[in-house]
Order: sequence, then structure tokens, then C-alpha cells
Amino acid sequence: MHPLLQPSDLPYQLPRFADFGDDDFGPAIDEGMAAQLAAVAEITANPEPASFDNTLVPLERSGEGLSRVLRIFSNKASADTNEAIDELRATYAPRLAAHSDAITLDPALYERLLAVHDQRDRLDPEARYLVERYVVEFTLAGAALGEDDKARLRKLNEQVSAQETAFEITLQADSNDLAVVIDDESDLAGLTSGEISAAAAAAASRGLEGKWLLTLVLPTPHPHLAALTDRDVRRRLSEAQRARGSRGGAHDTRQIALDILRLRAERAQLLGFANHAELVTKDNTAGTPAAVREMLARLAAPAARNARLEQEALSANAGFPVEAHDWAYYAEQVRSAEYDVDLAALRPWFEAERVLQDGVFFAANRLYGLTFTERTDLDGYHPDVRVFEVRQDDAPVGLYLLDLYTRDSKRGGAWMSSFVSQSELLGVDTAVVFNNLNVPKPAPGEATLLTYDETRTLFHEFGHALHGLLARATYPRFAGTAVFRDFVEYPSQVNEMWMLWPEVLANYAVHHETGEPIPAEVVERIEASATFNEGFKTSEYLAAALLDLAWHELGPDQVPADPADVLRFEADALAAVGLDNPAVPTRYSTPYFAHSMSSGYASAYYSYIWSEVLDADTVKWFEESGGLTRANGDLYRKYVIGIGGTKDPLASYAEWRGRAAPIEPLLERRGLV
Repeated sequence: MHPLLQPSDLPYQLPRFADFGDDDFGPAIDEGMAAQLAAVAEITANPEPASFDNTLVPLERSGEGLSRVLRIFSNKASADTNEAIDELRATYAPRLAAHSDAITLDPALYERLLAVHDQRDRLDPEARYLVERYVVEFTLAGAALGEDDKARLRKLNEQVSAQETAFEITLQADSNDLAVVIDDESDLAGLTSGEISAAAAAAASRGLEGKWLLTLVLPTPHPHLAALTDRDVRRRLSEAQRARGSRGGAHDTRQIALDILRLRAERAQLLGFANHAELVTKDNTAGTPAAVREMLARLAAPAARNARLEQEALSANAGFPVEAHDWAYYAEQVRSAEYDVDLAALRPWFEAERVLQDGVFFAANRLYGLTFTERTDLDGYHPDVRVFEVRQDDAPVGLYLLDLYTRDSKRGGAWMSSFVSQSELLGVDTAVVFNNLNVPKPAPGEATLLTYDETRTLFHEFGHALHGLLARATYPRFAGTAVFRDFVEYPSQVNEMWMLWPEVLANYAVHHETGEPIPAEVVERIEASATFNEGFKTSEYLAAALLDLAWHELGPDQVPADPADVLRFEADALAAVGLDNPAVPTRYSTPYFAHSMSSGYASAYYSYIWSEVLDADTVKWFEESGGLTRANGDLYRKYVIGIGGTKDPLASYAEWRGRAAPIEPLLERRGLV
């Protein structure tokens, strides 16, 4: 057996990253796929009547090795890719889609699942829910189709997978190409010394000695736009952000996006749905696209209204009508004038190591009894990666890996995933999870000072990490963060609340040079300005969520054929909901909408605000119940992050709170009351 398919002998099964190279992935994936298909064939060849023990249990065990290598490969492709890895991704995307179809479209396996489903009332609750989930997922994947339709479905799945991979690779290449080169350091006025040195290091890494390079981030707004004083540099940076994937040539993603949308729509109709949005929401907590659109529409009008009022205030301050590249800069000017709060000036209090150790880890210790010890004897997959051992009340929980800094080989954005997930069936009691962020890396010896938003992002992504570390499940299918897409953001959003929680903030927010705590009056002013600029933030997010939905509500014949029509469709879709303000561009435009086109959030970008209904209600509960206490953490873990995917999450939430979550706390938080 290939070493990549086997459990590592390192603590907590941390992969031995140094022991394998790029050439190892292909053979390991091939062997893993073959082994899983052999295991499935053994299940379907069993002459005994189908039972949970002879069907579901071996099915859950199958693919253990393949899953192990794919987790490592997926992270390599996202966090430290190269040309060879990109070629492997393009080669294996359709093969892996075909492999998945060989299992989900196997008629003998589906027949056995249905037979066990008929007997499910004899099973314990988690086993019964597992059978129910398998039948739903296999049915929605096409298991009940006739053979001719299955053949067409297999082809569509391979094509979709190949195009999604092509979109991500092409977007990454264009993002690297469009990074803004600065010739004169004075053009970077407004940035910190650490940010300027990071730009110099980025330029040097590309052989541009004596210059500075502003690398791009995934969403439309760039954090530097709030600080750069030179309006022309802001314009250049903003235009580069918005040009990705739409310039023509080899790195244009528009035709790929249209192909993806058409293929998804055709597949949805083959499966009996009007469009891809219907297919996706059917197996999420939302249920239907109409439910999603109803909620988003309820928020869009007041958000757009608030954004227009904000725009008037910013323009009055600037002395001219602000444009998209001006918004963040003048928002900070107005925030400072009205609330005496300058978020950019807070960076000296958000030194990365203090935020991590005395903020993020501290809150987790108070809530869950977790401790974090750095393991310098264990290596990550890149020199920048740090490894921490996690224990709870001195019992082992797993490992947490942090990959903080940006680099050309890492895709944009921030995310969490796992190398190892806990599973009682597989005899795995601990987990190995990791967070990836894209913070500019300063020169050696300089402090890493996080922006306000980067600090919030670290708390957010660590919420996902806690979910992956603390969930407990019997079966691999339910391990860690394996929950509905429009629920998974809820625990991460809740964890953001601890960033400004008084006890936590007082523990980490000290000036990195003087050691002085962040002034109490500054914190009060931050809280007083909580809804400032929320019209912009809510509008740009809703624009992206509604755009994602609009594209995926199209049938295959409705998807435009000409790439030149992509931005026209986008403009019309946003105008239809009143979110077409040029000064408030959508958070993601179609040509660089990786969430929608390549990373699993197709028809589900609404998930963030859908989950925020639960998040806002939960924050109220913590505030009313004593906040940062172990008792509260244990209760929240019991009903939310500790259950993994073993239960219906909304039913568990209602069991905990005695009701469904109301929307009012969300409206209040976003200034939409």
C-alpha cells in the first residue's frame, strides 16, 4: 500500500509531509480509488440480506485511504501549489468525479441502501440518521435514474469537475499576474512599515528588486484601500481586483464560468429539478430557492438605502462623489470624525502572536478547557506553518496547524480544513485541523500587525477549527464540520464575538511596543460604531449572494453563450434587486467568484447570512447567560459544535433554545431594523 494511503506514525497521525513529493499523489490516488471500488464490490456481492452492519458499516470504512491522500492533495493544491500540482488537479478532477459516480450510481448498492432504510426504525438514532442521509444524497445524486440518464450524468459530472478546477487554476494565475507593481515607496503612504516591507518582499520574490508589489485578495475590497492616501494608487489596486478573469486571453474565466453554469443547469434538469439552485437548496436547511430569495430580498432594500445614506456622508467628507476605490478610505475618515475611531490605527494593538495566544486560544481555554502547546518538533507542509498540540483537561484532542501568510502558491481568501477527523468507527479519537489566511508577511524581525478585519477573520476561521476539533461522531460521514453548507458558517461566526469580548480583548489587545492596553474609551467608540458602514457591507454581500442565486436559477438554455454577456447579466441581476450602486460593487464579481464557481458554495453563498440568524441569536444567549464560561461552552458544544453531522442541526438548535432562531437580532446587528 502506498504510504500516503496509510495512517502516519507521527503524533495524532500528522502526515509526514517531507516524505513524499508531487509525483506520489497520482499513484496514491489511483490505488485509493481502486481499493474503495473493490470494497464496494464486496458489499454488493454479499449474498446475505442487506443490513446496517453488512452495508453501511463497510461503506463507511471504504475509501479511508483515499480520503486521507485527497485531504493532503487538496491542501497542497490550495495552499502551496505549483505547475505540476495544477496539472495533476486538471487530470484527476474528472477521474475523481467518475469514481464518485461509480459508487453513488451503483444500482446494487442503492438497492441495499433502500432495504436498510426500510428497517431504519430498529437502529439507534445516529445509525438511523446515517441511513436516511445516504438515501437522500444518493437519490439526489441520480441513483434512481435509468441507465441512459446515468451515462449522461456521468459525463456531465466529469465535465463540471474539470471546468471547476480550470476556473480556480486560471483565476489564481490571473490574480498573480494582476498584482500591482509600485515603483516609488512614497506611493504607499498610509500603509504601515510592516505592510510596506511585505510589499518589498513580495516584489523581491518575483525578481523585482527595489520595487513593491501589492498582491491581490479574493473579495472585491482590498484591505489596503482603507489606508492608501494616493487616490490613483487606490484606483489602480481596485481596478486590478475587479479585472481578474475578464481581460481576455489565457486567463479569462468568463467562458469557463458560463460552461460551468450551463453544465450544472443541464445536470439539475436531468435529476428532475428546474435548475441548480433547486437541487442545492433541496438538501440544505433553506429547502428552496424561494425561501432564500425571500430572506435576501427582505434585507436588500434597507441595506441599499443605508448604503446610499453612507455614500452621501462619504462624498460630503471627500468633497466629491466617492467611487468604489474611495469608499474604504473615506469610510475611515468619516468613522474617525463621527466616532473618533480609526480602525487602521488599531493595528499596533493587534500583533498576530498576541491575538493568537492571548485572544483566540485564551477564549477557547475559558469556554472549553482547551490548551495549546506549540510542537516545534513537528513539521507542517510549508516552513510558514506552525503546529500546536491541543488538549482538554489534559486529555488529547488533536493538532491545530496555522498557515498565516500569503504567497503566490496559495489561493486567496481564508479557510479551514482537516487532515484527520475523529471517528469512533475508524478508531480515531483525535483530529488534525488547519487554518489558512493570507496576511502579508513582513520582513524578518518586524512584527506582524493584523488589521481589524484580519483579526476578525482569524477568530472566524478558528471557529471552524474548533468545530473540527470538538465534534464527536461514530461514522466518518458525520465527522468534524460535515454539516449542511448553509449551517457550517454558524459556529465560525459565533466565534467572532470573542474578539471584542471585554475579558478576551483585555488579555490580548496591548500595544506591541509599549505594552499599553487598548484604551477603554476606544473600545467603547468601536462598539458605538458597530453599525457604521453596515449598509455598504450588507449590500456588497447581498449582491454576491443574489448574483450566485440568479445565475443558478437559470435553465441550460438561458445561460448566455457569449462571455461578453457575463457582466451584462450581472448588472441586470443586481439592478433587479436595487443593489446596482457603482460605488458599492458586489463582493465577488462572476469572473472571480471562486465560492460560486469552484469551491462548493454554488447556489449557497447565501449561507453566511442564513447562518447569521442563528449566530446573532446565539450571541444574545451568551450575553444573557454570563458570557465566557466553561458551563456555557459545554452547553454550546453539546447542542452545536459537538454533534458534527450526527443530527438535524436545526432540530438540535431548537432542542437547546426551545424555539427556532428569530431574525430580529440579525436585523438589529446590521442596522436594518
